[in-house]
Amino acid sequence: MSESLYETLGVSKGATSDEIKKAYRRLARKYHPDINKDPGAEDKFKEINAAYEILSDEKKRAQYDQYGDSMFGGQNFHDFAQGSADMGDLNEILRNIFSGGFGGGAKFSSGFGGGFEGFSSAGFGGFGAMDLDINAKVSIPFDVAITGGEHRINFNGESLKIKIPSGINDGEKLRIKGKGNSAGGRTGDLILSVSIEPSDEYERDGDDLYKDVEIPLKTMIFGGKVAIHTFKKDVTIKIAENSKTGTKIRLKGYGVQNRKSGIYGDLYLKARIKLPDIHELDPKLVEILREKLPE
Repeated sequence: MSESLYETLGVSKGATSDEIKKAYRRLARKYHPDINKDPGAEDKFKEINAAYEILSDEKKRAQYDQYGDSMFGGQNFHDFAQGSADMGDLNEILRNIFSGGFGGGAKFSSGFGGGFEGFSSAGFGGFGAMDLDINAKVSIPFDVAITGGEHRINFNGESLKIKIPSGINDGEKLRIKGKGNSAGGRTGDLILSVSIEPSDEYERDGDDLYKDVEIPLKTMIFGGKVAIHTFKKDVTIKIAENSKTGTKIRLKGYGVQNRKSGIYGDLYLKARIKLPDIHELDPKLVEILREKLPE
């Protein structure tokens, strides 16, 4: 079971009430909008308050320990909190969740186009609008998953513009408010499970990226500099004299930005020799190479 509420406050699942309170006070001082002017501090402050509201209440904490992130439609708490427009809205949703009880409601399924797979309602009885949520899967390009940005999807014939956070992982969920089913004057949300499309250029392992780069034969033999394109910016790397194919070069901090810590992973380059087309070489040079190159 995910312990995302505990992670939000930086405490263990077995933390005492005093430990939770101390952690909350420390984080609240750090991220209070009147003190911390960094972008995102206010949202972090709201998330911390909401987590404390749950974990400081014995009954709510017991509910969360039993059901975990399934109480938030399968999202981790960070994404669930980020999907709320304002503090009052988040608190109201949490009150509905923890006062309504946790049970299985009727489920239904349907189909729709636009690159999605089938979906079903969340099936959470007694959760107010939560039982009106729609779950779906969506594919996003590899580069958008790394850098973040806007991405358009088609849902039930409607074109929706969604915001993809940088560094999102395969299988994470995004909540699109107000795009679920409607009943009794209430409207649920659309919860998207993200599938990241593969890249022809990069491989990803957590926050690290891996990429093969072709280096001209002359540079591999005599050394030199080569310009490399990365997701952050173009950089110039130095190739040592007499380098071998398969040589690995680490670019620290040029990988994927971790969504929680804000720290970037690394980019690992694997050098491969780019051989020239023999038909484009000077014929005299070809003869010299043919005669002088070692077997």
